[in-house]
Amino acid sequence: MAEQDREPETGPETGTDEGYGELFGRLIDDAKGLGQAELDYYRALAETKIDEARSSLWMGAAAASLMMAASIALIVGLVLTLSPLVGPGFATLIVVAITFGASWILGTFAWRSIKRIFGLLK
Repeated sequence: MAEQDREPETGPETGTDEGYGELFGRLIDDAKGLGQAELDYYRALAETKIDEARSSLWMGAAAASLMMAASIALIVGLVLTLSPLVGPGFATLIVVAITFGASWILGTFAWRSIKRIFGLLK
């Protein structure tokens, strides 16, 4: 090869290019910046979703409270409806037994479903 066909040398010795250490330093700084930007993005996204969910949670809590109040009113109404037929004590016993039975059945189904979800039920 002729002397004029060779490319000029570059590198840390000539001072024309950055050294490997400087390149890796810039790479690390860029990676840190990218990581921080991603973290800031997901933090802002999470805060937005939490703010959106907050009003839904309040409405859900209000709905659950109203449903419990309606359930209590229904149970009291059943006791009052049965009282003239069988007496207040026996009416209360009937309504409580039916309510406990229904809650036991629903609770059993819920527990089996939870066990199935977590793989505890074979």
